[in-house]
Amino acid sequence: MPAEEKEEAIGEEEALKQSLLKRSEISVMLDTYDDIFSDFDPRVYSQRALSDDFLLEAKKATLDREGDFQLQFLIPKAQRKLEYETLIKRRLREHFRKHYLLLEAEITRTKKKGIFMALGGALMLIAAMFISVYGEEYLALQMLLVLLEPAGWFTAWTGLDEVYYTARQKKPDLEFYQKMSDVEIVFISY
Repeated sequence: MPAEEKEEAIGEEEALKQSLLKRSEISVMLDTYDDIFSDFDPRVYSQRALSDDFLLEAKKATLDREGDFQLQFLIPKAQRKLEYETLIKRRLREHFRKHYLLLEAEITRTKKKGIFMALGGALMLIAAMFISVYGEEYLALQMLLVLLEPAGWFTAWTGLDEVYYTARQKKPDLEFYQKMSDVEIVFISY
């Protein structure tokens, strides 16, 4: 093949890649299907761990996306295998759904723990109030008061921190996994 024809073929291939990238809402360029998965996991595609690089790039790409979108994998025509693509789609959906459910359960646990801590702290403060009003003459109750007041405040504020801040910090990951568990996955040749 003459050099001019090679350059023209390369130019056409590059133009095709660019037009596919523009059409897609989220596009990932692959050399092989292995690019989606961890290099350290030798298992089959249906069980293999996803690549941290892929997950990080997917998070960045979905950060500002609202509504439905499509995840397109651009792969060389010679590398495409329909049976692999079916397994990979299933694996990706399972991964994202599993992590969505795990994170949702973790956030619920964190909120419940925070509510119980806040209530426990409030109960300690109520007990401290009763001791200060009715237990002035007993030294043991005065010592208990000294312990209950700071413990009550600390426990109540830590519980509220769990409810409002710790759970909220996990929300972006929850939204990512929810978006990705509903995404349409498409493989396109280039």
